[in-house]
Amino acid sequence: MTDSTSGPARRTLLTGALAAAGGAFLLPGAATANGTRPGPELRRLLKRVDPARIEATVRRLVAFGTRHTLSAQDDPVRGIGAARDWIAGELRGHGGRLRVTLQSYLQPPAPRIPTPTVITNVVATLPGTVTPNRTYVVSGHYDSRVTDVMNHTDDAPGADDDASGVAVAMELARILAEHEPDATIVFTAVAGEEQGLYGSRYQAAQYKAAGVDVQGMFSNDIVGSPTAEDGKRDPRTVRLFVEGVPTAETPEEAGVRRSVGGENDSSSRQLGRFVDGVTDLGPSGARPRIIWRRDRYLRGSDHIGYLEQGYPAARFTEPAEDFAHQHQDVRVEGGKQYGDLPRFCDFEYIARVARTNLAAVWSLANAPGTPTGAKILTARLTNDTDLTWNRGPEPDITGYEVVWRETTAPDWTHAIAVGDASSARIAMSKDNVFFGVRAVNARGLRSPVAFPVPQA
Repeated sequence: MTDSTSGPARRTLLTGALAAAGGAFLLPGAATANGTRPGPELRRLLKRVDPARIEATVRRLVAFGTRHTLSAQDDPVRGIGAARDWIAGELRGHGGRLRVTLQSYLQPPAPRIPTPTVITNVVATLPGTVTPNRTYVVSGHYDSRVTDVMNHTDDAPGADDDASGVAVAMELARILAEHEPDATIVFTAVAGEEQGLYGSRYQAAQYKAAGVDVQGMFSNDIVGSPTAEDGKRDPRTVRLFVEGVPTAETPEEAGVRRSVGGENDSSSRQLGRFVDGVTDLGPSGARPRIIWRRDRYLRGSDHIGYLEQGYPAARFTEPAEDFAHQHQDVRVEGGKQYGDLPRFCDFEYIARVARTNLAAVWSLANAPGTPTGAKILTARLTNDTDLTWNRGPEPDITGYEVVWRETTAPDWTHAIAVGDASSARIAMSKDNVFFGVRAVNARGLRSPVAFPVPQA
C-alpha cells in the first residue's frame, strides 16, 4: 500500500504479502545481480574488438626497447619518451570526440626515483553528453622494468606487464572515439607504476582536486596470457580484484561499519558486482572471477591511487601469472626463456579482456549513476526499514529498486521496484538483511548499488 504522500518524496510501504504476490522478484544469482544484459548497440561494439590491432599495439610498445620510467624521454626511437609520443599520436589519430592530453608533473626524489623525474600520463577523454562530470576510467601502465627495478638501460619488453593493459585501453578508445556516452569515459596510459604507482596516484589526486566524480576505475595490469607457470590454461577467465574495507575509510566510517556491517559492501565491491552482472561470459567471451581483495597478495596496481582518493576502483589481471615472464631480464637459463616477450602473450585472450572492459564501462557510462545520499533512517524503533536517497540528475531515470540479501550472501538476491521515489519503507527488519538502492533508466539499464548508511 502507499501513503498519502505523492511525487518524488513518496514513501512506499512494501509488505511481505506484496512481495509474495510478485511485487518483489528473485534475482537469478550472483552472475546476473545487475539485471542487465548487453543490448544490440553494445553487442555491435564488442564485435569491433580486434585481436590483430591489439597484437600490433603490444609489439610496437615492445619495439621501444625499454619503457622504464627513468629511461630517455627525448630519444625518438628508444625509451619511455618515444613510447609516450607514439601512444598519444595513435590516440589522436582516432579523431572523433576524443580529447587527448599529456598529463605531466615533476616527481621529486622518492623511493625508486633517485633524481627529479618528469612523469607523464597519456589521457584520452571521451566527454559524456548528459552527466559529463560522472567519469569512468580504463587504465594500463606503459612503463616497464627488468629484474633490477632501477635498471633503465637494458631491454625491458614489458609485453604482458603492461603493454597488454595499454592495448586494452587504446583499443577501447579506438572503438568508442566517435560515440556519445551519457557519462565521461577516460582511456589512459600511465607511467611510474613499476617505481611506485606514481603516475596514477598523481592522476587520481588531480581528479579529486578538480571535483571530478569518478564512479569507477579499472586498472588493466598483466592481462596478456591465460597460461600459468605450470602450463595450465584458463582462457575464459579474468580476475577482478575489489577491496572490501575501503582504503580511504575514516575512523568514523570504521566505527559505523563495525556496528552495522558493510565490509563486503564498499563502493568497489558494488562496482565488482556490477561488472559480474554485465560481463559474465556472453558476448565478451570471458567471465570475471571476482577476488575479494584489494590486489594480489601484498602487491598492488594503479587502482590503489584511486582508492586512496575514495573512488571505486578495481584491478583486472590474468587468471594465473607466469613469473618467468614478468620483471625478468631477457635471458635463457637452464634451457628456459625468461623475459616479458610478446611470444608469451595470447592476443585472442587480451581481446576477451578488452571486451570485458568494454561491456563494463559502456554499461556504466550509459546507466544512471550510483545513487547518492543513501541512508537507513533509525529514529523509529520498528521492524520496518525506512530508506532514503537523492534522486539522480539523469533525465531518463524511470525509477529505483531496493535490493536485499541475507547477511551471509555474497551478492544481492532480491529486488523490488519502488517507482520514481526518493524514499521507501520496506516491511522487513534492517537487523536481519543488507539493503541497497539502485536507479533504473528508460533503456532498462541499472546503476551500481548504493549501500545505505544509518542516520538517526
